[in-house]
Amino acid sequence: MRVVVGLLLLLLGLCGSGAQGEAGGLGEVAEINQNTDPKHAAEESTEQTTQQTTCDIWTELRALRDMVVELNVHVELLQRENSVQATELVSLESRLTSSESKTSDLEKENADLQTRLSSSESRIDQLETENAEKPKVAFYTALTDAETLGPNNTDITLKYSKVFTNIGNAYNPSTGFFTAPVKGVYNLQFTVFGYHAGNIGVDVYKNNQRIMANWERNDNNYVPEYFTKSLVLELTAGDEIHLVLPSGCSIYDSSDNYSTFSGSLLFTL
Repeated sequence: MRVVVGLLLLLLGLCGSGAQGEAGGLGEVAEINQNTDPKHAAEESTEQTTQQTTCDIWTELRALRDMVVELNVHVELLQRENSVQATELVSLESRLTSSESKTSDLEKENADLQTRLSSSESRIDQLETENAEKPKVAFYTALTDAETLGPNNTDITLKYSKVFTNIGNAYNPSTGFFTAPVKGVYNLQFTVFGYHAGNIGVDVYKNNQRIMANWERNDNNYVPEYFTKSLVLELTAGDEIHLVLPSGCSIYDSSDNYSTFSGSLLFTL
């Protein structure tokens, strides 16, 4: 654009010089023509036409110059707009890069969460499988509705015949024996109630070996007596637990279920 403007200015300068030369020449011709003959009239007319043409060229050149100036102004405005748009484009590219970075971070976090979720689901499946495979053992029983049992001259095995809970069927009401189905730690509990009796008591046997003896004397036959005991035992599969009423002792139970025997598996080993 600057080159075009320079060329136009140079052309204007040349045209200006030519115009001055022609103006001087025409003046001299006019002076001469005052003393010349009519044959030079045609030449004078031609020179006047040339002068008019030169003026028209000047007018067009000025108009062209104005157009160039206006075009230059438009070009500068476009350049400014392009600069602003370039700045906005850079800002948009920066924001896009930032958004892409955040998106990448979110995708990584999502992948990490998916991995953790998958791991948790796998662990839950494993625990559910272990829980499904783990034996469930729990029982709760009461002794009898026959009220007072004993005293007897010999020890007798107590058969808790009223079974309310027997998950795993580890307790046998026909024999009074609880048999551990798996190796583990078990919690066992029993309550002994006595009424109109001298001595009350219950012994605990493991595999026909007494591991606990319990008794209490009731000197007042009109005052009920009772006690509760609990045990935490490590048993192997097949170990048996049963309760025995010692000779000379009695125990009382009725439909109110005073005397009970219960147990459950805490955890396997």
